[in-house]
Amino acid sequence: MKLYGFPLSPFVRKVAVALAEKGLEFEWEPSNPGAPTEEFLKVSPFSKIPGFADGDYALADSTAIAVYLDAKYPDVPLIPAAPEARGRAVWFDEVVDTVLIPAAAPIVVHRFLRPKIFGQPGDEEAAKAGEEAALKSLNYLEGQLGNDGWLDGEFSLGDIALASSIKTLTYAGWSIDRAAHGKLCAWYDRVSARAAWQAIAEKEAAMFAAMNG
Repeated sequence: MKLYGFPLSPFVRKVAVALAEKGLEFEWEPSNPGAPTEEFLKVSPFSKIPGFADGDYALADSTAIAVYLDAKYPDVPLIPAAPEARGRAVWFDEVVDTVLIPAAAPIVVHRFLRPKIFGQPGDEEAAKAGEEAALKSLNYLEGQLGNDGWLDGEFSLGDIALASSIKTLTYAGWSIDRAAHGKLCAWYDRVSARAAWQAIAEKEAAMFAAMNG
């Protein structure tokens, strides 16, 4: 198996963590969608990350890849079987991918990507606007959590998606406001303690070190 894409991307990280949770070995290629190779374009024809290949089978969308993995390798399910739980797991994944990430993206763009990667000045007002825009989904997700559990009762795709987006935001110096979102803080601590999460965090750190070295 091969995963294509930068580890900074929450979508790429989502698939990496799903693979690790299932105990599946994979090669991680830090592909640049702005300068795609022919190999990358074969698995991601629109140059979107992540790209993914399992032998001759290829996909290029984090949720589609996660659905495939759950069907092909069901021993460690990340999408519940019960209809209500399955619907909620996909719903939380969708909230993160289409609501939280677009709202919070200016935080990463203006506090990390522009100043630290591209050597350009960031727009702090845009970053602050991103923080404000992200509150609606963060407040909603805080309200969905219990005191010691997961978003959907059992650990699932929604938890991976949300934790992956928060991890990306930490690169920009952002952190969860413990006073406003105490349940989310405790939940993120639980995710961060999982063996699969820690394994991917180590791979991610090594990849960044290699790229910067």
